[in-house]
Amino acid sequence: MTLSEFTTKMNQWGKNKIPFFFMVDFEMRKPEIIKLSTIASGDVLYAINGVSNINNKTVASTNSIAIQKSPGSLSDYENKFNQVFKHLSYGDTFLTNLTVATEVKLPDTLKNIFLQCDAKYKLFYKDQFLVFSPETFVKISRGKIYSFPMKGTIDATIPNAKQKILSDKKELAEHVTIVDLIRNDLSQVATDVTVNRFRYIDEVRTGAKNLFQVSSEISGQLSDDYENCLGTILLKLLPAGSVSGAPKPKTLEIIKAVEGEDRGYYTGVFGYFDGNELDSGVMIRFIENRSGKYFYRSGGGITTQSLVESEYQEAIDKVYVPVA
Repeated sequence: MTLSEFTTKMNQWGKNKIPFFFMVDFEMRKPEIIKLSTIASGDVLYAINGVSNINNKTVASTNSIAIQKSPGSLSDYENKFNQVFKHLSYGDTFLTNLTVATEVKLPDTLKNIFLQCDAKYKLFYKDQFLVFSPETFVKISRGKIYSFPMKGTIDATIPNAKQKILSDKKELAEHVTIVDLIRNDLSQVATDVTVNRFRYIDEVRTGAKNLFQVSSEISGQLSDDYENCLGTILLKLLPAGSVSGAPKPKTLEIIKAVEGEDRGYYTGVFGYFDGNELDSGVMIRFIENRSGKYFYRSGGGITTQSLVESEYQEAIDKVYVPVA
């Protein structure tokens, strides 16, 4: 399906209030949209803020899902970091989300891990990949659009962790940049764009350690006929600013050159429309199957205040499976 076909179909189904599932990859080359009534639950499982097509919940929940990590070397990461930092120094970008792939060994199948893990946005897709994301892309409800950009992660066991991350100048600068980017993105499709909550903290249990994550809430007012143009609205906002950077067009060029491979569905978005409201998540916390080997994709935002060792460790810390 082409991006044009995807957009047209989403606009038509939104106008006719036909419930659908959708997902779009980071490069926007492989969009999919499927009527909810036709999804084969054996191949595609989703759970989006309590809305799910899961029929079989026989796999028991657990307090820990241990995965073995084999991260790349610090020197390899540093090479990519330095390339990004050069662009930052030149002023080509103010913030770049740099990501890496970590090979992992899993204690169970992707489908069973899907059934056991806990997250706002979960997706198992044809044994190709698994997502358990805490981050909302956009919600649309009663004529308003909401976004919840997430930037800033810290080990919750560190003394005074909340105060430390909220007072960290680098983390503040990164978060402000993303909030400003998302405000500008939403202003393309909505009016009265407002930051309702700035830098609030959620806790995520990972089994190995708990993390604090910092988010903000931004909203705007859509036009009265917004249901007729859901696809057009979505397309204007992609790719997600929190997993790309600012300014977005130039930063996307930098990401492509430095990371050296397509992200595919990693850091894309997925969600559903129930005939009235739309909810979607950013595809972070992502495990992909590469011919029987499994890789966990993770990363973080790089600014002129970033330290390579800290960013490398953050990427490793984000390799986890969240549990209830």
